[in-house]
Amino acid sequence: MSQDKLSEFVKAQATELGVPGVAVGVLLDGQEIYASHGVTSLGNPLPVDEKTLFHLASVSKTFTATALMRLVAEGKVDLDAPVRRYLPELKLADEQAAAQITVLNLLNHTAGLDWNLMDDGEGDRSLAGLVAKLPGLPLIAPPGARASYSQAGYNLAGRIVEKVTGLPFERAMASLILEPVGLSDTVYGLAEVMVRKFAVGHNRGDDGDLLAARPWGAFREGGRGDNPGGGLASSVSDLLRWARFQLGDGDGVLTAAELHRMREKTVGLRASTLGDGLGICWFLHDLDGLRGIGHGGSGNGQFAELLIVPERNFAVVSLANAGPDGYPFNQSVVRWALEHYLGFVEKMPEPLPYDEGQAQQVVGRYEIDAMKLDIATDGARLTLAVGIKPEIREASDEEMPPDYPAAGIGFLPGDGDEYIITEGGLKGQRGYFSRDANGAVTGVDLAGRLFNRVAEAS
Repeated sequence: MSQDKLSEFVKAQATELGVPGVAVGVLLDGQEIYASHGVTSLGNPLPVDEKTLFHLASVSKTFTATALMRLVAEGKVDLDAPVRRYLPELKLADEQAAAQITVLNLLNHTAGLDWNLMDDGEGDRSLAGLVAKLPGLPLIAPPGARASYSQAGYNLAGRIVEKVTGLPFERAMASLILEPVGLSDTVYGLAEVMVRKFAVGHNRGDDGDLLAARPWGAFREGGRGDNPGGGLASSVSDLLRWARFQLGDGDGVLTAAELHRMREKTVGLRASTLGDGLGICWFLHDLDGLRGIGHGGSGNGQFAELLIVPERNFAVVSLANAGPDGYPFNQSVVRWALEHYLGFVEKMPEPLPYDEGQAQQVVGRYEIDAMKLDIATDGARLTLAVGIKPEIREASDEEMPPDYPAAGIGFLPGDGDEYIITEGGLKGQRGYFSRDANGAVTGVDLAGRLFNRVAEAS
């Protein structure tokens, strides 16, 4: 295992993409190698190393799901039980959905819940407070009908952990998972982050300069309602320890059967960069016959990526502290590691030439609760722009990550509804358009989330 080649690649990629600080770790045949480059913060620079904490954002979900699987192994939670068995107070926009949603629906994103409620910093910001606000969250599909990535679903799962254990979520996570696995640098909340070396996120301003991202995590300080879906901070060394745990037999924390059950496919994903399907939380990847399980996270100017290949006892972790370039940095590290250590070369699909008729069918505005997505054409190429809704941006006194400007997309060969983004910070992301019975386009999937069409091009 060449440490030098990995370090060389990491340094070159971080420099080319202008990411101030990155940390990478690879686990192969029981050996760990690390490569870090750059600084924790442009304003107060310290060298990044394998112990530096980054915000994990959605990689946090793998911890929440594993804690729930421990409760399943202990007979305290049934995956097929309705959520209301544990949270009788659950109310949603639709009573039938509220009665039907199961614990498994939350863990494999098939509950039909929209992405999330934005934390406005008002009222009760605990998990109980978040659950009380859920009637205001749109439902996008009947329970079990399809996968659509939902932060709210995981926050609801975190409330189940609280109710079943009788402990605050963070304390329950420490006793169920973090302490027994020995993850001493995997923590919730700024009070724990601040006493360790940590990376500051950065976002590129309109003038191209990198500015420190505020708030530090993706959510305002003091809110705990988003911790299950995205609240953890951790280091590359702790994440490789987490990967070792996932590759093992449960270490007495939970049974091997329940741990390995998380890798079994529960629902398929179509044309998604995230994977070919979902297990319990894990995105599943077919790597030329090898099976990968992984999860990514995007916070405020911080990006995280974790991929594990159980058959080869392999894992790669990549953490970066700048947006949007941290995302392509992490993707390139994962691709490089798969090629150099496992011999797997990812083939990027080639888009078809521009077709005006096809383009006109999809142009328009699409939305989820907090974000808008615009697809437009100038008659020669099709573009996709995605960002936070202006009214949400204006109502917030917090800085928010910048929008992704219009970037070229192309249709892929096949039924004509699958596409790939060909440039910009989301380059390489794939998705598809959904249609109604009459063939009219009704929605677009991006990053595993369904954006419903609200307007055609004017």
